Amino acid sequence: MPDVRHRPHASLPSSSSTHSLIYAVVRRIPRGRVATYGQVAFLAGLPRHARLVGYALHALPDHSSVPWHRVVNVQGRTSPRSDGMGHDQLQRLMLQREGVRFSRQGVLSLARYQWHPRTPATTS
Repeated sequence: MPDVRHRPHASLPSSSSTHSLIYAVVRRIPRGRVATYGQVAFLAGLPRHARLVGYALHALPDHSSVPWHRVVNVQGRTSPRSDGMGHDQLQRLMLQREGVRFSRQGVLSLARYQWHPRTPATTS
């Protein structure tokens, strides 16, 4: 397989189809569970493209049915968005409503809450 690290979009499908792959994975994350950006990218068939997951989630319209709040960074933290609208706090609140607990430092336990799908397929 060719190394595309220096050309991150060289082997990727179009933006809309890439986003669709990502959204299909995110929709599978159950309530009370989380996945990391890198995990979602891998499951969507886009290994080493965690940043694209962030771009796709950022592109979601308000009130989307895609559970974007279930995607966290590899440290188990919510990632603040550059828009300054407090989405990281909203994300934390939404996860807490699903039973996810955070430490005083704002970290959730990936060992406890990370989703481990039985199959990596993005479609059912």
